[in-house]
Amino acid sequence: MLELEKVETYYGKVQALKGVTIKVKEESIVALLGANGAGKSTTLRTISGLIPSRGGSIQFLGERIETESPERIVRKGISHVPEGRDLFYGLTVDENLAMGAYTRKDRAEIERSLSRVYAFFPRLQDRRKQYAGTLSGGEQQMLAIGRALMSNPKLILLDEPSLGLAPLMVREIFRIIQEINREGTAILLVEQNAHMALQVARFGYVLETGRIVLQNRSELLLEDQQIKEKYLGTR
Repeated sequence: MLELEKVETYYGKVQALKGVTIKVKEESIVALLGANGAGKSTTLRTISGLIPSRGGSIQFLGERIETESPERIVRKGISHVPEGRDLFYGLTVDENLAMGAYTRKDRAEIERSLSRVYAFFPRLQDRRKQYAGTLSGGEQQMLAIGRALMSNPKLILLDEPSLGLAPLMVREIFRIIQEINREGTAILLVEQNAHMALQVARFGYVLETGRIVLQNRSELLLEDQQIKEKYLGTR
């Protein structure tokens, strides 16, 4: 579904991604792990067109997209849930979700998408007229994921969904991520909680200073000594 081949990205003269190659199969969850500053969020921002790549290729469903605008990339079927959520805090839950469907004109299908979001997140339905800025952290994360679903994506780029959340809410968010995936949406997941990420993902990549240094099936990464020491806190 998604294939990055030797992608290079820069911030000014500083190279952030150094030949990154990643594949995401249809209806799969793939985890992208690494320390802070490794290039995980940059990878997602490059895929979604927020940062231009300067080398390599990005293909989605067999079509090159590295020169496309973020809006066109959304229209092609990729949604991005950024780190920090980036909600419209002065708008209501309903209004934030409506913004997620801004590329669509199919009214009946938009209503179906809205019903689907509220089925995943009943708590949001109870707060649909409430301003996003007054929601709890967990509810805001639900809203950010729900807004991404409103574009009816084939692939969601999900950046640090557990950030700042209590353990019970983290488990709830990851349960919903698995539900969304079971309904057919692929997910590329950036997550500091490596253990949780690898439990839900089928495959994982490890980034260090802009390079992929390790890749394998998730169950094998969970048993990898290097992963245990660096990211799982065990020896």
